[in-house]
Amino acid sequence: MKYIEVSFTVTPQSETACDIIAALVAELGFESFVPSDNGTVGYVPIHLYDEQSISEVLADFPMPDTTVTFTSCEMEDKNWNEEWEKNFFEPIVVDNRCVIHSTFHKDYPEALYDIIINPQMAFGTGHHQTTRLIISYLLDIDLTGKTVLDMGCGTSILAILASMRGAKALTAIDIDEWCVNNSVDNFALNNIDNIKVFQGDASSLATEGPFDIIIANINRNILLADMQYYVARMNEGAEIYFSGFYESDLPMIQAEAERLGLTFLSHRVEKEWTAAQFVLRG
Repeated sequence: MKYIEVSFTVTPQSETACDIIAALVAELGFESFVPSDNGTVGYVPIHLYDEQSISEVLADFPMPDTTVTFTSCEMEDKNWNEEWEKNFFEPIVVDNRCVIHSTFHKDYPEALYDIIINPQMAFGTGHHQTTRLIISYLLDIDLTGKTVLDMGCGTSILAILASMRGAKALTAIDIDEWCVNNSVDNFALNNIDNIKVFQGDASSLATEGPFDIIIANINRNILLADMQYYVARMNEGAEIYFSGFYESDLPMIQAEAERLGLTFLSHRVEKEWTAAQFVLRG
């Protein structure tokens, strides 16, 4: 899949403004962001790129003293492992219990769970707050013998950790063929053999599961549209973890979840990005 790289220039530069930009354009299909000297750089599949829509969501930017402009270009093919090694991808440590690194890293801390990820392009290294929030949940819950669904799996970091934590059978699904291929490579790197991964969307869940644990780290609009399909494949007493949205969106997520029979248990926040835990009670 080809991507458009969009560089957002923020004046005056601030981390808060960059986080707001990410939240706004994530609803337009942007999948990942990296910091830049003047703001942030976002990546969106070429078929979802809409310059007019970006202009519209930025027109009412909620920080009146901040100016945001953007430029775009089609991404060239690169060796993304090399790019991450040179520029972005540093080892990540979550709760001092899980470390995520690549094969090119030589200096990284030891942790109980050691996950190797070779990104192979610009996305999926686990740096985003939402990924770390779900990881923190997975580190705290009992996954022993559970069946798990990782919806919108990306590089399958979350599914890999769930397997390491004792899940017995896992399914990972993503709409992007690249994510499926990269996940297979990452399973091999981590000696994981109990995850089934395939390309698909929520409609493909009809013949999968049911599941004890579902992870859906996507974005607000997709979660709201597809939540009914996830709930339909949950066992009684199963838990579901949503992320990919801001704390201000939690009431909307919670309302839809409760309409579908889920009970809210908790949520966690990092820089306004949020993960929420629900259970399906009998």
